[in-house]
Amino acid sequence: MKKMLALLLAATMGLTMMAGCGSKEGSKESTQEETKQETQTEEKTEETKEETKEETTAEAEFQSSLMFCGSTSLYPIISSLASSFTEGYVSWDKVDASFPDSNISVYVAPGGSGVGVSAAIDGTADFGMLARDIKDSEVEALGEHYQNFVVAKDALTVSVNMQNPICSVMDDMSTDVIRQIFAGELTTWDQVDASLPAEAINVYIRDLSGGAYEVFQKSVMGDSEVTASATQSASMTELATNIANDPWAIGYAGYGAYNKANAEEQVLFAMKVDGVEASEENIISGEYKIQRPVMFVTGKEVTPSAQKFIDYVFSQTGYDVVEANGYIPAFTPAA
Repeated sequence: MKKMLALLLAATMGLTMMAGCGSKEGSKESTQEETKQETQTEEKTEETKEETKEETTAEAEFQSSLMFCGSTSLYPIISSLASSFTEGYVSWDKVDASFPDSNISVYVAPGGSGVGVSAAIDGTADFGMLARDIKDSEVEALGEHYQNFVVAKDALTVSVNMQNPICSVMDDMSTDVIRQIFAGELTTWDQVDASLPAEAINVYIRDLSGGAYEVFQKSVMGDSEVTASATQSASMTELATNIANDPWAIGYAGYGAYNKANAEEQVLFAMKVDGVEASEENIISGEYKIQRPVMFVTGKEVTPSAQKFIDYVFSQTGYDVVEANGYIPAFTPAA
């Protein structure tokens, strides 16, 4: 009997010990699971922090403002498009859902083609606006990321005031006669045609930083210099206005400025050059010799936000604005 009780007591103690080991093992597994969950929570928290950091960095690196500088011929086009783009979208996330909710800023400043390309080279502007061909030295200075975006074709019309009696006497001038007038070799209108009065010829040009000056020098003047008595104008609009306000004026008004000046009534008269009219057809074909591209350039890699505005420039909206400013669009708008 005593032996039987001893065996039962031993068995009970064994079960109790087993139960105790089982309870201790369960506690150990529970602790390990809790530790694992805590570790996973910490990892997720770190991941969230890293994602937030990346998002903040990405937003900081996002280009929310763009700067265009240069040509006064391109200025009204880009300025108009910058206004409609900004007013239409307001913030960049409205342009593209992947962009941050940052206000759109597109700054446009005139100053001439030379100023524009210099600003693009030294990085004070994202894009330099030009109304002339870009020089090889400028392309080299802009570097490996150089790109150009031709917006319009323009020409320089040799324009006189509509009140000048020359308009009923002749409608064509040779390159050499034009050169002589702008060089100051012919100083009165009767020297151009004997039937005209001996009134002084008043020459109007763009300022020397403008692309038009370089285009005219290359296409017409050659080795001759424009007379020092020529009146310089700060923009093409101003140049066209100066000619329109002076009966004895002559100047090289841009095709766009010429068309805008004559929009309500004809105040300027464009001479043919070597028998070729400054018409859209002759400018596109290249037959009219005094012409130039109107474009903007950059030496930077184009950012996604900048590309969206560029796409807008070359859209149907941009095409319409180019035409409204009297220029010939140099692109077919995307469908």
